[in-house]
Amino acid sequence: MVLATRNRGKLREFQELLRPQGWEVLGLSDLAIGRDVDETGRSFGENARLKALGYSHVTSLPVLADDSGLEVFALGGRPGIESARYAGSGASDSDRVRKLLAELRATGGPREARFVCALAMAQSDVLVVEAEGECRGMITEEPRGVGGFGYDPIFLVPELGRTFAELDEDVKNRVSHRFRAVAALMAKLR
Repeated sequence: MVLATRNRGKLREFQELLRPQGWEVLGLSDLAIGRDVDETGRSFGENARLKALGYSHVTSLPVLADDSGLEVFALGGRPGIESARYAGSGASDSDRVRKLLAELRATGGPREARFVCALAMAQSDVLVVEAEGECRGMITEEPRGVGGFGYDPIFLVPELGRTFAELDEDVKNRVSHRFRAVAALMAKLR
């Protein structure tokens, strides 16, 4: 299948999650798909649907699209669907993390948050299945760990006492929002 992403970290996670199910997962770059699908939806689910259906026009393979991000409750759910663009166009992961921590400090509010992953699979312009997963946690005061990508260094999984960036990839892939969304997707496909 084709994963509708150019993000190598996200591609690697999905390859690990779907390999045991017998799927070979390729990214958009692997198939030299250069066009982008605009994410104009108002929810993670809408954006995943738009991408899955949009890319299903350019390949005969099944297309799996995800839209995922971080919702911080004290920030009214921000960054939400704007997670990748939270600090503006061209901002780095570190820029987004700094902005989020500064806003959270300014609110003085609670640090509860959740990662959300919405998945949609389409083939030949037909939506096949959708699923969603979440992982609840807390935002740390400062980044911790060197693994993962995005907001992983500040997302603490309370029951493990570590951030996503401090977890081995195998452990992260057993508790993450993506793992839960893929498990729900596979159950529906069965």
